[in-house]
Amino acid sequence: MKILTRPDRLDCVMPAAGLSTRMGRWKLMLPYQQKTILDASIENALSFCSRVILVAGHRADELINKYQSYKGVKVVVNPHFESGMFSSIQQGVSWLETSHFFIAHADMPCVSPHVYYQSWLNRGDYTVFPGTIARSGHPVLLPESLKQPIAEASINDSMKAIIFRRSVKYLNLNSEAIYFDVDTPEAYSQLCEQE
Repeated sequence: MKILTRPDRLDCVMPAAGLSTRMGRWKLMLPYQQKTILDASIENALSFCSRVILVAGHRADELINKYQSYKGVKVVVNPHFESGMFSSIQQGVSWLETSHFFIAHADMPCVSPHVYYQSWLNRGDYTVFPGTIARSGHPVLLPESLKQPIAEASINDSMKAIIFRRSVKYLNLNSEAIYFDVDTPEAYSQLCEQE
């Protein structure tokens, strides 16, 4: 599908700092379509966004070595990654250069450019979820007005709590990819079966 209105500048924060505990091995470098899960997630984001801010933590040196010269990728390190994903989002947000921005998961390699596009078309001073109230889905498009609340929040706060203090919009997109994260060996097997 041809993207007609890709913005000139649009950042995407992608936390990639976790330990992959549920997978039992480091999931981001698992093979997928002649690449890796993380390669695919980054490429999907860059199909619409101008830059991915990749937040490393666990095995950060490997991600720095692999992606530091990757066009459109800025690798930053979260020294507090063991505190949880919110700390990685905070680290990524501190590097933002655009007003609206996406947050996309590094273990969701099937999200199509269409999802980013539809979210962008529906942007405003509210958070845009691609899914439904019952299942919100990812990636999430956030407005500039949430940068400061995220940056200044306690590390024990939650992303959802911050988002839902403001208005949100749900797109109800018909896409299983917006819910499919590769967290477990079973999910990885399912991913490989789809190739």
